[in-house]
Amino acid sequence: MPAFLAAGDAISQTVAVLLLAMSVASWVVILWKGWLLQRASGDVARSLAAFWQAGSLPDAKLHLKAFDREALVFPIVIATEIEANNTLANSGDRAQQLTRVMRNALHAVLHKLQFGQVLLATVGTTAPFIGLLGTVWGIHHALTAIAAAGQISIDKVAGPVGEALVMTAAGLAVAIPAVLAYNVYGRVIGRIEGELEGFAHDLLALLSGKNAG
Repeated sequence: MPAFLAAGDAISQTVAVLLLAMSVASWVVILWKGWLLQRASGDVARSLAAFWQAGSLPDAKLHLKAFDREALVFPIVIATEIEANNTLANSGDRAQQLTRVMRNALHAVLHKLQFGQVLLATVGTTAPFIGLLGTVWGIHHALTAIAAAGQISIDKVAGPVGEALVMTAAGLAVAIPAVLAYNVYGRVIGRIEGELEGFAHDLLALLSGKNAG
C-alpha cells in the first residue's frame, strides 16, 4: 500500500479498497464476457447455418449440439417440444403455445448474454464519484494541515494533495474500462439478440406452417 494511503485515515483507506475491489470485479467480468461473446458470435452464426442446412428437425438438433457450445440456440429449439398436459400453459392453439415457450427460452438465453452488464454499468457510473469522495477528503486533509500549521507548508499539504490527485485518477482508471466494455459488449449482445430473435421468428413460422398443414 502506498505510504500516503497507509498514513491515511479509515475513509481514505476504505475508498482505496473499494476502488480496488470494483476494478478487480469489472476486469473479471470484462475478460470473461469478452471470451464468452467471442465464442457466442461464431457459434450462433455456425449453429443457425447448420440448422437450416439440415434435412429434418431431428438432424438439425444433432447438428446444433456440435456447434452451439454456449447453448444459445439449442434451448430455443428444445423449447418447441411441448408435452401434452392439462395445465393452462398448454391451453390455446399450437401457435400460441409455441410462441410462449420460445419467448421464455429466448429470454433465458438473453439473460445469459446480459449477465455482468449491470456490474459494468454500475462501476462505470459510480467509480468517478467514489474517487471524487477521496479527492474531497484529501483536500480536506490539506486544509486541515494548513490550518493547524498556521501557514502554507509544502511538507504539510503534499501528502493530502497527492492523495486527492491519486484518488481522482484511480476513479477514472476504474470507470473508463468498464464504460468502454459496457458499450462494446452492448453492441455485440444487441447483434446476437437480433439474430436469435430472427431465428425464433422463422422457427415459429416453420413449425406453425407444419402444424397447419
